[in-house]
Amino acid sequence: MSISKAIAPVAGLGTRLLPTTKVLPKEMLPVGRLPVIHHDVEELIAAGIRQILFVTAGNKGAIEDHFDEGSELMRRLEAEQHELLETCRFQYRDRGVEFFSVRQRLAPGQNKPAGTGDAVAAGEAFVGNEPFVVAFGDSIVRTRAGKPLLQRMIASHRAHNSACTIGAYPVSDELVHHYGILIPETSNTTDSKLTGILEKPRPEQTTSRLAISARYIFSPGIFDRIRTTPPSSSGEIYLTDAIEALISAGEIVRAVCLGKGEKRCDIGNHLAYFQTFVDYALDDPEWGEQIRTYMRQKLAEDRS
Repeated sequence: MSISKAIAPVAGLGTRLLPTTKVLPKEMLPVGRLPVIHHDVEELIAAGIRQILFVTAGNKGAIEDHFDEGSELMRRLEAEQHELLETCRFQYRDRGVEFFSVRQRLAPGQNKPAGTGDAVAAGEAFVGNEPFVVAFGDSIVRTRAGKPLLQRMIASHRAHNSACTIGAYPVSDELVHHYGILIPETSNTTDSKLTGILEKPRPEQTTSRLAISARYIFSPGIFDRIRTTPPSSSGEIYLTDAIEALISAGEIVRAVCLGKGEKRCDIGNHLAYFQTFVDYALDDPEWGEQIRTYMRQKLAEDRS
């Protein structure tokens, strides 16, 4: 069972990052030298994904433009044999990678997309009858050593013939109410069967601190579950509700946890974004050491 297709929901409004995201999609915010979504795409390609569907909204054209290797800028750089050409040439076609896009509908009577479940459902025709990856475009999963999370998730999904495999990571008590929290069957959370999901619970509601890391693998049966998932009071269909329906029906749903040397980089708010940018800037092969020196100087000035 090979997995070669991925859905990348990128239709979110990015309201927690306003005014930065008033015009610029949050997925296009630079992290180091590249936008968030570029890091996500490279993660997918490294896991064997070759067809990627962006589920977009009306203000997300910059995402499609970024992956367009035939853009006016690229043609001009090629004509001039510009020294910067190679910094923008990612050779997706030569690597056998294809990009597609579809618009997500708005929630009934609302001016916002119809939820995470609806975003995944928009890719049903694209996926067909194959297992597939879902990678939300406002998070980066960074692996410094060992086999990357998504590759381990694919291996687990195959080995257990799962209906759903979720990337997970531990969070502190004060962050529990910000995330979907997974309830594992055993205390071994490296690769564990799940017995439930709680959507943004209070810390006292569960002893689990295992949060969803914005990476999923689904078998195509998820689409039937999404279709029968009732919308929330705001008209949104939540992916976590559809996954909970899989668990209730006795389907195999598992979580694979981030390992040592891995980190989920959240881009959902300004503090998390600033921290992620600094991490990548410090690791820049050309400028990282100078940035590190600059930061030491600034901290010394602040202490003086």
